[in-house]
Amino acid sequence: MRTHEFVALDDPAYVTANPHVAGGLTWQNVSWAFTATHAANWHPLTWLSHMLDVQLFGMSARAHHLVSLALHLASTLLLFLLLARMTAAPARSAFVAALFAVHPLHVESVAWVAERKDVLSTFFWMLALLAYVQYARASGQARRSRLFRGGWYGLVLVTLALGLLAKPMLVTLPFVMLLLDAWPLGRFTRATAGRLLLEKLPLFLLVAGSSVVTLVVQRQGGAMTAFQKHPAGLLVENVLVSYATYIIEMVWPARLAMFYPMPASIPAWKIGGAAVLLALVSAMAIRLARRRPYVAVGWLWYLGTLVPVIGLVQVGLQAHADRYTYIPLIGLFIIVAWGTADLLARWRSARIIAPSAAGLVVLACALQAHAQVRYWRNSDALWAHTIDVTGSVESARSHFNSGLVFSRQGRIDEAIEEFSQAARLDPEFADAHYDLGLALASRGRTAEAIRAFESVTRLEPAFAQGQLELGVALLTAGRVAEATAPLMRAVQLDPLLGPAHHNLGLALASQGRMGDSIQPFTDAVRLQPDFAEARSDLGLALLRSGRLAEAIEHLSRAVELGPDLAEAHENLGLAFARAGRTGDAIRQFKEVLRINPAHVEARRALASLTGQTPGSGR
Repeated sequence: MRTHEFVALDDPAYVTANPHVAGGLTWQNVSWAFTATHAANWHPLTWLSHMLDVQLFGMSARAHHLVSLALHLASTLLLFLLLARMTAAPARSAFVAALFAVHPLHVESVAWVAERKDVLSTFFWMLALLAYVQYARASGQARRSRLFRGGWYGLVLVTLALGLLAKPMLVTLPFVMLLLDAWPLGRFTRATAGRLLLEKLPLFLLVAGSSVVTLVVQRQGGAMTAFQKHPAGLLVENVLVSYATYIIEMVWPARLAMFYPMPASIPAWKIGGAAVLLALVSAMAIRLARRRPYVAVGWLWYLGTLVPVIGLVQVGLQAHADRYTYIPLIGLFIIVAWGTADLLARWRSARIIAPSAAGLVVLACALQAHAQVRYWRNSDALWAHTIDVTGSVESARSHFNSGLVFSRQGRIDEAIEEFSQAARLDPEFADAHYDLGLALASRGRTAEAIRAFESVTRLEPAFAQGQLELGVALLTAGRVAEATAPLMRAVQLDPLLGPAHHNLGLALASQGRMGDSIQPFTDAVRLQPDFAEARSDLGLALLRSGRLAEAIEHLSRAVELGPDLAEAHENLGLAFARAGRTGDAIRQFKEVLRINPAHVEARRALASLTGQTPGSGR
């Protein structure tokens, strides 16, 4: 992973092309992290994590990858400590932790920078469970004070809250705690059931609040589109097949891909086979619940923690995803570890066979994970492998990602063709319309870009960057009055988006509303103090509004920031001329002609000034 690049899928939205993340840890960016619903998610701690990486390491892809790897390794260690602490079975706990560390299904969560939310939230998941175990132990000891127990419970609340701020996947954690109460903590009985549920009420309230926020944000962001795109019956069928698929891929993790497209229909044999597999394992878990409680606990862990991402409420276009197994597979690993140990317990040679077999399994997983990691080294390798595995050359996502690769390589015309295909195959695919609009705009095909951005704002009205790009395209086309509304919407959606303020100022100024344009230009300069063009435009607006001293101040700073910005020198020359500083004005107009010898207005202004007072200055 030390030589891996950022990939074109989601990494730009999360890091490389996100101005708030690229700006590092500033008060403005921290404020944005807690208020933004960017990428149809609300996970402020994840944003802060990316910002901290940029603050410390800049845009070094290697450093970002290594931080994710460090979080994964930390969670692995915490998982081992958690299981060993609860069960006093260090060998089995180590096997589970080793599988968690090297299973190929977990590569996606660790190797994809945009999935930092997985490894970060899981780190807090493990901390919360460790704190809960300490609380449970203290609750069973009469000599422990209420204050002592309360301290551990408070730590559970804090770590759960932090995990939810990284990713709402932790909404199932209180249910997992109830499972652990049954085994291995041995707290759950008919007599204690009510008390244990009441004990977790604050945790349930916390996850309920997180769930509401997540649903609102994803609905506003346009991520929850499946109920318009897919029949309810297909979603239910896909849930059954996905549960079974993850089990099969856990046992045989071959030909894994970054994206598995949702099929138009699922063969009956797949649905029936999945239903039979799930029914058989569920029946076994029920039958062994008393003698082998870890089977029921591990199975319910797997089933329950997948609920938020299994697809009943579909978010995104995929049928299933490797990253969704990051926490759920722990339940199956527990069944494998404890079940295998129980099966081998009757064999005399078990002490020799068990460690050897476990080592071979871990080694096989590690080798396959190593091969899988190589596909994440760059966008080209990732998407070529995905198409090879899924054969999804006609899917919208396939064309979209091919377009991203072409765009990154500067092959814009080919990128336009791929994005157009993606948008044609899936008219509701907002990302395809957005990147198509960017590519078209870069080629000067403004009218087509406008139509693409209009589709983006229709599909994702809360996407500030989409509103901004629509406004910019309309400005470019000379449709100034129409540009004002989307630019105002962009500013409302993301008050920290400097270019939105700047372009809003340009739209207002172009309509002759100089007084109204001053505030957007001021906000643009406040957000981006080194933005020379914004300072120049602010200075001109101030100049035309009669605020001469302020205009000269900002225009002087603009030419310092952009010494080759002809417009800034021209505006400063006009300001100096109006202030009677003829010599200074002449120097500025000469600078304009140095930059652009064909600048007619500057030549006229210079001739007029030198004709009045030749050689004068102050």
